Formats: sequence, C-alpha cells, structure tokens
Amino acid sequence: MKSSVLILFLLSIICTASCGHGEEDSFPTFPALPIPETLLLDNLLSFDYYHQRCPQLEQIIHTKLKQWVAKDHTLAASLLRLHFHDCFATGCDASILLNHEGSERRAEASKTLRGFQVIDDIKAEVEKSCPAIVSCTDILTAATRDATVLLGGPYWRVPYGRKDSRISNAKDAEMVPSGRESITTLLELFQSRGLNFIDLVVLSGAHTIGRTSCGAIQHRLYQGLNGTSSMPNPPLDDHYLDFLQRKCRCASGDYVDLDATTPTTFDSQFYANLQKNMGLLSTDQMLYSDPRTSPIVNSLIGTPSLFIHQFSASMVRLANIQVLSGLDEAGEIRTNCNFVNPYNN
Repeated sequence: MKSSVLILFLLSIICTASCGHGEEDSFPTFPALPIPETLLLDNLLSFDYYHQRCPQLEQIIHTKLKQWVAKDHTLAASLLRLHFHDCFATGCDASILLNHEGSERRAEASKTLRGFQVIDDIKAEVEKSCPAIVSCTDILTAATRDATVLLGGPYWRVPYGRKDSRISNAKDAEMVPSGRESITTLLELFQSRGLNFIDLVVLSGAHTIGRTSCGAIQHRLYQGLNGTSSMPNPPLDDHYLDFLQRKCRCASGDYVDLDATTPTTFDSQFYANLQKNMGLLSTDQMLYSDPRTSPIVNSLIGTPSLFIHQFSASMVRLANIQVLSGLDEAGEIRTNCNFVNPYNN
C-alpha cells in the first residue's frame, strides 16, 4: 500500500500536463503543457518556432492526418510506433524516414513499420506553403501528437526546431526494443536515453492501441523466454491463450490487437489487461510482475486519469531525445523526407 501511495505521489509531481481530448471538427486548443525552460533552451526548441515562418503548420498537419485516419484508423497507432522507432534508435531526427540501401527503414527490425506515406503527404503540403522551412522530424512529432488525439488520447503542446539527420544506418534500428527483453534491459535502455522507469511503464501504455503480427508472437504462445518451456512465460490467461493459438496457428500473417478489450480506444485498459494476464507482449506482461514497475501499473489501474496526464509528459520527454537543433551542422531541413538534400550528397 505504501509503495502504491508513493508512486501516486511521484506521478502527481511529474504529471504537470494540462491536457484534454481533441475536437473532431477543428484543431483543438488546450492549456499548455509546462516544460522546464532548460529543456527548450538546451536544444533551442520553442513553441513559437514556426509562428512567423509557417503559421499554418499545425492546421495543415491536423487536416491531413484526419483525412488519412478517416480512411484507415490503424495508421494512428502506426505513427506512434514510427515516432518511437525514430527517437529510440539515434534520437528524434527523422533518420527512420530516409529510404536508401542500408538505412534504418530498410532494416529487418523496421519491416513492419507503417505511416511513411502519411508523413510524405503532409510534408508535400507543408512545402507548398512553407518551402524548406519545416523539418520532417517536427512533422512526425506533431503528427504523432495529433494521431493520439484522434483516438481519444491527450493533447500536448509540441516545441519545435528539430533538424533532420543526414545519416541513417540499418544497424541502429536494432537498438529499438523488440518486445522480448527483460525489464532490467528495458530500464537500462530507457535510462541511457534520459528516460526513467515511469516513462517505461507509461509509454508502454501506447499499446492500448495498435496491433502486432501473429508471426511476431509465436514464441509467446508456445514457449517461455528461455525457449524450452511449453507454456508462455510470463503467463497468459488460459482462454486468451486458446484464442491466440487458434487465430495464429501456423504463424499466419494475421494481426492481433495489443489491447484485447478496447483496441481502438486510447485508454488505460491496457494496464487492467495485465492484471488478468492478458499482456500480449512478454515485456508488457512483465511490467505487472516485476516489483520495480508493478506499483506504477497498479496506480494507473486504480487512477486511470493518471495515465492520460502522464502520457503527455512522457511523450514530450521522448521527443526530446538527442535532437539536432540550432546551428548543429549534423542536421538539415529536408525538402523530401525520404532523401537527404541533394547539395549534401
């Protein structure tokens, strides 16, 4: 009980986000998410970075994204995943968008990523109004925020000014968690990127939406982490396991919702599923069984609104990982998100 109260206290301190749910027919306005000045100044990021040079940016992103998600609602979750892969590999620099032999995008770990065409479409529209002004990194970051809002999740203000990387290597994609790591490994990975154990639990909550392929969870359905047990480890609810084994027999190309209860709604049900041993990914279920993370999970189950508020704060922290900004010579403003600018070739 004491540990749960402590986690609630910690979350209440970290959760400084004032956020809400987006409107369906217009771009939403909400109170700003307070961000420490050092976070903005250190990286030269700013909320008004594009106010003079591209004032219509956020409206363009919102309008375009709404059109895409209306045609395929699964793209919203795909953009969240794309943003995470971009930031977690070498920092939030749009290196995942570069499309050439040997790039992160062509890596085995990236083969199921989607949403590239959405960013390309938004970028093309932005270039018409503000040529060579807005980075692909900033577009991906804001589009991820808007995708979350469209699914009923929180809104947060995005500071801008990131530049795009000129480099992308396939081997860097292997740094992104695959869903089969131990909690210790995940904590070390997150801490190495300036994130903490609360960020780990809360950002995993993005699995309240989205899907994974049956092929990616065969190990989860038929053997334990050590590859020798015949039963899932960590455990899966018997009825849920039976459903998954029937749906995913022969490692078919079918997809399974990461949240078996409310797969199209951005909510905290994901954590309640873990309580019932219905965590589809091993790493998700272990959040509930590991003593370092289980108190946070229990707090989010007991107070669902905490997840909505803390998700905003953790996403801002994620989007600040190793950004290229200011006069950093390693970055540029790509005119086409798929390729570095010609004069830098």
